[in-house]
Amino acid sequence: MTGAEGSGFLGGKAPRRALPPDASFGEKIKYAVSWPPHGPVASLLTWVVVSAVTWACVYSILGDEALPGHNLFSIGVLFLACHAGGELVSKVRLPPLLGMLVVGIIIRSCPPGVTTTEQLNIGSDINMKWSAVLRKIALVVILIRAGLGLNPDALKAWKFMIIRLAFVPVLVECLTFFIVTHFLLGLPWLWSAMLGFLLSAVSPAVVVPSILHIQEHGYGVEKGIPTLVMAAASVDNVINISGFGILMGITFSKGSMLMQIFQGPIDVCIGLGFGLAVGVMCLFLPDRHSVWSGPLRFIVLLVCGILAVFGSTKIGFGGAGALGCLTMAFVAGCGWRAQGLSDAQNPVKGYFGTMWIFFQTLLFGLMGAQIDVSSLDRDTLLWGLICILIATTIRFVAAFYSSLGGGLNLKERIFVSIGRFPKATIQAAMGSVALDYALMLRNSIAPEDQDNAELIAQLDDNVILGTKVLTIAVLIIVMTAPLGSFSIMLTAPKLLVRKPPQAATENGGSEMTTKPPVDGTVPNEEV
Repeated sequence: MTGAEGSGFLGGKAPRRALPPDASFGEKIKYAVSWPPHGPVASLLTWVVVSAVTWACVYSILGDEALPGHNLFSIGVLFLACHAGGELVSKVRLPPLLGMLVVGIIIRSCPPGVTTTEQLNIGSDINMKWSAVLRKIALVVILIRAGLGLNPDALKAWKFMIIRLAFVPVLVECLTFFIVTHFLLGLPWLWSAMLGFLLSAVSPAVVVPSILHIQEHGYGVEKGIPTLVMAAASVDNVINISGFGILMGITFSKGSMLMQIFQGPIDVCIGLGFGLAVGVMCLFLPDRHSVWSGPLRFIVLLVCGILAVFGSTKIGFGGAGALGCLTMAFVAGCGWRAQGLSDAQNPVKGYFGTMWIFFQTLLFGLMGAQIDVSSLDRDTLLWGLICILIATTIRFVAAFYSSLGGGLNLKERIFVSIGRFPKATIQAAMGSVALDYALMLRNSIAPEDQDNAELIAQLDDNVILGTKVLTIAVLIIVMTAPLGSFSIMLTAPKLLVRKPPQAATENGGSEMTTKPPVDGTVPNEEV
C-alpha cells in the first residue's frame, strides 16, 4: 500500500487520501488525528499504552513502590519526561541528550507546585543507590560500544594522524584543566587532574551523527575526513576513561603511601588482564557457529562488563573497571573481525545500540536530577565557565597543529579541529562517579570512626569536591554539545570540498545516495 494506511475502523485496504503539499493548518491537524492512528500520533499513543501497562504490571507485583512518592514511580516519570524532552529538542535539530539533561535538571530544581508537592518530589524521591547503579550500567554500555567501535583498519588507514589527533589535543586540554581548575576553582592537584581527563573527552554521541550527515552529502569524503574525525573521537575516549579511572583509584586509595604510589599501575594491570582474558574467551565461547551466538555474546560481554565496573570497586581497585570493560570489547571485536564477521554483520553491536537508546535517557535524566540549581555555587559556575573557555580554546589550537602533515589544507584542518570540540557522553557517564564514591564512603563510616573529626571532615570535603566535578561536567555539556553540533553542520559546506555522492564511496565508509547540499541541520539519530 502506498501513501497512508487504509481507512475504516480496522484500517482496511482503502487508501487514505494523501495530504496535499499546500494543506492548511486545520487540514494538517485533521489528517494527523484521523483513524487509524499513524505517524507521531500513533507513536504517542503507543508510548501511553506501553507506559500505562508497564506501570500496572509493576504495581501488581510491587504494590506501593509503584505509587507516587516512591522510587520506581519517580524513575518512570523521569524517564518519560526526559524522553519527551529529547524528542522536542531533536525537532529543532539539537542533540536529544541536551533535552534529556535539561529536563532532569528542571524536575529536580522546580519550586513546589510544579513537579513537587509536600508529598511528591520526583527528583528527591529517586533512590540515590538506584540512580548510581543505573548510571553505572549505562557507563558499561558506553564502554562496550566504544571498544567494539574501535576498528584497527580505520586506525591503520590514517596511521599517525589519528594518534596525534587523539593524544595531543586531549593531553593539552587535560593539562590546561589541570592547571586552571587548581588555581581558579581551588581543587587539589589530584582532583584537578581527574577533572581534566573527564572534561577533555569528545562525545561520539554528538560528533558521529553530525559527521555522518555531512558524509551523506559528500563533504570531505574524497580525503576521508569523516572517517578521520570519527575514529579520533573513539580513540581519545580510551585515553580519557583510562586516565580518569586510574586517578580516581589513586585519589580514594586508603592504604599506605607505597600502596597509593602503586595504585595506578595495579589498576592498569588488573584492567588489562581482565579485559584480555574475557576478550579472548569471547572468541571461543559461545560457539560462533551456533544460531544463538549473537545473543550469547551480547550477554557475556554485558555481564562481564558489569562485573568489571562493579567488581573493581568492590575489591578496592575502581580504576581497573573502565579499562577492563574497554579492553575486553576491543579484543573481542578484533577477534570477531578476524573470524570473518564484519561490523555490519555483527548483531552484538546492534543489541548494545538498542540498549543504549533506553539507558541514554536514564543516564542524562538521572545526571540532571542530581543538580539542584538553587544550591549551586555561583563562583563555581563562573570560574568553571572561564576554565572551560580557556581549555577548549587551547585544545582547538592543539588540534589544528596536530592535523599537520596529513595532506589537509587550511580549511580542512580548521574543520577537523571543530569536530574535536563537542562534549557530552563521557561527562554524563563519569561526571558523578567521584561524587557517588565519596557519598558511599561518607555514608558507610565504621562505628569506631564516628568520633573521628578529621576523617569526617576529609570525607565531607570529598563530597564537596565531587559536587564541583559534577557541576562542571554538566556545564561543559550544556555549553559544547549544541554549539559543537551546529558548528560541524554550518561549517562543513564552507570548509570542505563536496564530492557528489556515488553509489559507494571508497573513503566515506558507507553507501550514499544523491542528496541536496547540507543546510545546517543536524540529524536526529543518536549514537
